[in-house]
Amino acid sequence: MTTQRTLAIIKPDAVAGGVAGRIIAKIEDGGFKILAAKMIRMSFDDAAGFYAVHRERPFFKSLCTFMTQGPCIPMVLEKENAIQRWRDLMGATDPAKAAAGTIRKDFASSIESNAVHGSDAPETAITEISYFFNALEIHAR
Repeated sequence: MTTQRTLAIIKPDAVAGGVAGRIIAKIEDGGFKILAAKMIRMSFDDAAGFYAVHRERPFFKSLCTFMTQGPCIPMVLEKENAIQRWRDLMGATDPAKAAAGTIRKDFASSIESNAVHGSDAPETAITEISYFFNALEIHAR
């Protein structure tokens, strides 16, 4: 296994629900290093740029609207096999199908309001991390 970085986002529903701290605790308890984090509020154009890969999907507009409804917390996480391990900790997109103890099982309310985002591949992680963070903002621990 190799050490990887991945992007994680605590989405607006989780921030508004007051569970961001509990999600961060799960991240740290899971052995991830948080190399960068900040609270932002995306515009529709920011969200559309980030989710451009989904532009032709029927849920694109509602996803962008959802991501602009309040602040979110993008983070850079690091760990061996971080991408898959973060996806495992997040749980299935549909919280009703997520495994017990995962973030989405514990904190998400629907497929759309699913509390967190994570990169799905090494190439995606590089692109997504650079969307929110420049090199000076990412700190090795």
